[in-house]
Amino acid sequence: MIDLKLTDNNIKEFETALHGEMDKAVKHFERELITIRTGRAHPALVESIKVNCYDTLRGLKEVALISAPEARMLVIEPWDKSLIGEIEKAISTSDLGLTPANDGNLIRLRLPEISTSRRDELVKVLSKKVEEARISIRNVRKDFHNLVRDTEKSKKISEDHGRRLSDILQKVTDKFILSIEQMAQKKENEIKTV
Repeated sequence: MIDLKLTDNNIKEFETALHGEMDKAVKHFERELITIRTGRAHPALVESIKVNCYDTLRGLKEVALISAPEARMLVIEPWDKSLIGEIEKAISTSDLGLTPANDGNLIRLRLPEISTSRRDELVKVLSKKVEEARISIRNVRKDFHNLVRDTEKSKKISEDHGRRLSDILQKVTDKFILSIEQMAQKKENEIKTV
């Protein structure tokens, strides 16, 4: 819940808190976008794969250096060479559909061309993530709207100030939704580019 006490003269505090909460939703959306494959190799595609490392499961990025030396290739270099078999097994059993090439020191992953049907599936996944981000933004708006309404009802702020805050709330919400849609459009273009 929002930790903000509204008064008739704290518009800047209101905006700062609002931007902070909505920014969290946008940052989460940005991280989600990275995980959607576009045909270009990116370390984020594999860094969250869980690897059995000394009887505990760890993310791949915790046990290896992941780089993308070419547009469609990832190179994974384990910190401990004895884990190379476990890393290879984890990648093979993941839902990425990639076949690791192990040379004893590092693992190479060549990303195949994406088919048209797969691109369409990725656009649908993107649409779903966009809607989730919009919902997150709307939930923040709802929380702040409830705060304004409740503070107005308890006569801690005037009706005029409540309207001003509501206008600010809607403008900021629109700005963040537009930002999400622009990022999504850019990602969709990347996905559709052959």
